[in-house]
Amino acid sequence: MAPRSFSKFLLSLPFKKSGQRASGSGDAGGRVDPMAYDSQHSSSAENTFRLDPTEVRKHFDRIGRFRILVIGRSNAGKTTLLQRVCNTTELPEIINVEGEKIDPAIVQGSLERGYHNIDDELIFQSNPGFIFHDSRGFETGSLNELNLMKDFVADRAATMKLEKRIHAIWFCISMADYERPILAAEEKFFNECNTGKVPVIAVLTKADALKMPALHQLMRDGLTMKEAIPKAGDLEEQMLSELKMRIERQLSGCKYPPKAYLPLASMNQEDADCNPLLRCTTDALDEVELQKLVVSTQQINIILNIEYAVKRVLMDDKMQTAFNKRAVEEKIIGWMPFKQVIKLASV
Repeated sequence: MAPRSFSKFLLSLPFKKSGQRASGSGDAGGRVDPMAYDSQHSSSAENTFRLDPTEVRKHFDRIGRFRILVIGRSNAGKTTLLQRVCNTTELPEIINVEGEKIDPAIVQGSLERGYHNIDDELIFQSNPGFIFHDSRGFETGSLNELNLMKDFVADRAATMKLEKRIHAIWFCISMADYERPILAAEEKFFNECNTGKVPVIAVLTKADALKMPALHQLMRDGLTMKEAIPKAGDLEEQMLSELKMRIERQLSGCKYPPKAYLPLASMNQEDADCNPLLRCTTDALDEVELQKLVVSTQQINIILNIEYAVKRVLMDDKMQTAFNKRAVEEKIIGWMPFKQVIKLASV
């Protein structure tokens, strides 16, 4: 971002100035002249303005934390996915319904076997703005477990206690199970579990697991290992595309199908890109305030914050015809990263 553009972006944050707040200059049609605004304010922006901590904390106290239910079989890569989203390699803290912390060693063994309480909260200290819930024993296809999940979704999707409401569901389907990615348990969920306004994202995890099947297929077709390796990547992409289409066709016939389908690969690598999942989740939400909540909670990519601030605020039709600096400041702060803004506001 160019220095002059960046200075204008900083000026749009919730700054506080001694005396009366400055307002943008406009032309006869009510539009702002960016060059005039920049030359008028950029030189003294850093020294004149500061973030208003009261307003910042008021905003984030109001919106709370983003709560996600994660569903899927054991070994679907759920824990690894959550670690990438929260930018950590540590295991989450587990808080039960009484607010008590559970021994992580006990919890980890239960997580691996798929046995734990769906009401437990999984919180990573690297980003406590996200609260996760993990489905229990889903791969068993147990009617009792399905009913427990349906009850949890029904309660948490419509609860009047805003701090307990779930905002999104990530349904993890491992591509390592490419021969039978959808079983009766998955179909039963999408036919019987009405999530209401809570969007379900079908996250196709371990998409890179198709690399070896692609290589083996080429060798079965008569290629040597040396000949197959350069061609495996293209066949892998083709297999993933076909598998994704097969899953979509199968689940689209269900009563409550996913709102979106997203393949993800190599989430076990520290530099894995989970921005597509955050973007997909944000776009699947119907309410702008919830979109602000997930974008401001994530801490892995400031570009995502700026992208949505520009797209949802600065490119708004109303902003094209009328400009109110204070209104713009208040709207933009809603898309900014919670942790960084609070830290900056305290300086």
